[in-house]
Amino acid sequence: MSSIYGEKLKISVFGESHGAGIGVVIDGILPGAEIDLEEVRFQMSRRSPGGVEGSTKRNEADEFEILSGMLENRTTGAPLCAFIRNTNTRSGDYGNIALLPRPSHADYTGFVRYNGFNDIRGGGHFSGRLTAPIVFAGSVCRQILEKNGIMIGAHIYRIGSVKDTPFTDCEIPSELLKSLTRERFCTIDKEAAEKMKVEIERARLQADSIGGIVECAVTGLPAGIGSPMFETVEGRLASMMFSVPAVKGIEFGKGFEISEMLGSQANDPFYYDENGEVKTKTNNNGGILGGITTGMPLIFRTAIKPTSSIGKEQDTINLSEKKNDKLIIKGRHDSCIAVRAVPVIEAAAAVAITDILLSEGFFSQRED
Repeated sequence: MSSIYGEKLKISVFGESHGAGIGVVIDGILPGAEIDLEEVRFQMSRRSPGGVEGSTKRNEADEFEILSGMLENRTTGAPLCAFIRNTNTRSGDYGNIALLPRPSHADYTGFVRYNGFNDIRGGGHFSGRLTAPIVFAGSVCRQILEKNGIMIGAHIYRIGSVKDTPFTDCEIPSELLKSLTRERFCTIDKEAAEKMKVEIERARLQADSIGGIVECAVTGLPAGIGSPMFETVEGRLASMMFSVPAVKGIEFGKGFEISEMLGSQANDPFYYDENGEVKTKTNNNGGILGGITTGMPLIFRTAIKPTSSIGKEQDTINLSEKKNDKLIIKGRHDSCIAVRAVPVIEAAAAVAITDILLSEGFFSQRED
């Protein structure tokens, strides 16, 4: 089972949902980077369930212990290891799924892939709980990026049929991105947030769940980052995004909508601004051409599926008796994962962008 991502910046996520704890090792982090640990804790709290509409009642503080790689709040250059203890587990809730795989979970595929030895309690290593170490790693990377003028922010673009105001394609204020990273229910339009909460509550009352879309933007990236073919910025970001449980799709810029346009509508015309910098009048391609950044805002959206664990009776199979069966899932589960996915998508983007920039020698160029 490989849980390692990255080329120059490597992160290794370890642990299981109901084991002693979970954590991450970050290898290749820049030495001497000053990290505000209170800011890291705040970003971790945005992912944790407490106080978010429709979230699981499992209450984990996500308090981390740094085992190596940091001294007096500065990275030492050694692998940075953070450990998060699991303190609020109820493994008995998962007793009936050992041989009754939950629909749309990884219970069946994990059983086949690992010959039945996988830990199914709370989803084991497949659990959304494993996004907490990703948020830790991303929070560290985000601080390094921000000190180099690169901002990342995301919001809930859609839940069910309710849409938020999208990011403007060509110019996204840093203040907006920063403000979104301070929220737990992240929307640009606060009226849309209230309507989304109604959709989530409706699903919860029906013992069901609902999906959503998270839109993320990265600003401050220079033009010329990335490579064509197999090292595209889209490809490397997508690889990281699909490591986030429940992500089922990703699009950049106008994405699938661009297929409905004429070339004259889809093309992004170039121009020099008043400072002599190259810009585009539109940003339908999401800040990437040929796998390489254009210098415009990098914008992408991820589709988050509805929580697979729902209160309704569902059809499944009995792996022991090899027959069809019924399943009622117990335990504590989110009615809408998309709400808590926002800081995870931001963190995943920060990890991927940091790895890409390290591969390009960006930080050494800035120091010069």
